[in-house]
Formats: sequence, structure tokens, C-alpha cells
Amino acid sequence: MAVSDMKIYPRTGDKETVYLKSVITDPGISIGDFTMYNDFVRDPRDFQRNNVLYHYPVNHDRLIIGKFCSIACGAKFLFNSANHTLTSLSTYPFPIFYEDWGLDAKDVAEAWDNKGDIVIGNDVWIGYEAVIMAGVTIGDGAVIGTRAVVTKDVPPYTIVGGVPAKTIGRRFSSETISALLELKWWDWPAERIARNIEAIKSGEAGRLR
Repeated sequence: MAVSDMKIYPRTGDKETVYLKSVITDPGISIGDFTMYNDFVRDPRDFQRNNVLYHYPVNHDRLIIGKFCSIACGAKFLFNSANHTLTSLSTYPFPIFYEDWGLDAKDVAEAWDNKGDIVIGNDVWIGYEAVIMAGVTIGDGAVIGTRAVVTKDVPPYTIVGGVPAKTIGRRFSSETISALLELKWWDWPAERIARNIEAIKSGEAGRLR
């Protein structure tokens, strides 16, 4: 399938799963090819409204998700505007209520600490109702456990879980991880990936060609 031909629903008759790239309209969100989201509670087409939270244009932060990611129902991406600044003597967001306090409207972003974008690599699996916090980068091939709260970067091919999320283990040996990061199979043309699906399923990086 050509990327330009990507449909909304990957499977016939399944309205709970979408290719996210086909439903995102927010310019502050970038989604890679074939990344999918499943939601059995709400309409998955409303991902950017229901799952990308506190993502306001005033802050200019971005959600970047790579290719071939699997995002489970209820996963949330919590952006900088959810924060309250900790550098002030008070956590009360005075700059947001600038009209009441005679402050300048252009300084509204001073109400929170800006930790940066959320960046998700390729082939990442994000489990049911996991929460990814602002400023976090998740490496290629990582796995985020159910209801984990991710507050720190996750290395490639690492499994994390818990609150806050901690490392549970690595998916493969260092040699296999290095080989996969060099091969970057997710960047191959779809036809080449199709020829290598059995090798990918085997778990043996040496079979990829």
C-alpha cells in the first residue's frame, strides 16, 4: 500500500482502530505512516481532542510520533500547559488570569514550566491508559506498560511500567538492538517490509534483508 493511499480504518468492519496520520489535523502533531490507535470507549478519530491534552498553540510544543507505533485505548499525552511553575513562590497560575491581576497577556506561558516536546520513536507500543508527560522522548522499539506514567526518557527497545515508570527490562540483546537501530526497517518501502514480514515476526534480526 502506498503511503498516499492510507485509509482511516486499517481493517474492514473495525471502527475502533484508525491510522492516526489519516485523522490528525493539528499542525502541532506529527504522525508517522501506519501508526495506529485503538479506542473501544470513544471514537478513535477524536484522538487529538481526547488524548492530546493541554496542547495549546500559545506554547508551540509538539507531539511527534514515528512510524508503525501501536497506541492502546486511553493513552494520554500530557503537555506543558498542564504544569504549574515551581520557580514561583506560588503554584497559582497568576499569568493565566492576567485580566484580574493587571498582567500582560503575552506572558501567559509563564504560568507553567516548559519542558519541551513529546517525541515517540518508531515501532513503539504504548499500553492501555498510559500517560506520557511533556518533555519525554521514547526510543524506537520501546514498550510502555498499562497505566504507566512516563516522566523520563525511555531508551530504545526498553520495557517500562509503573508510576512513575521504571525499567522492567530490554526486549533484545545489545547486539540485536544495535542491528535494528542501524537497519531502521520502518523506513523501508512498504514492498520491502512486506517481503520481510516473516523475518520480522521471527525475532531474528539477521534474517532481515
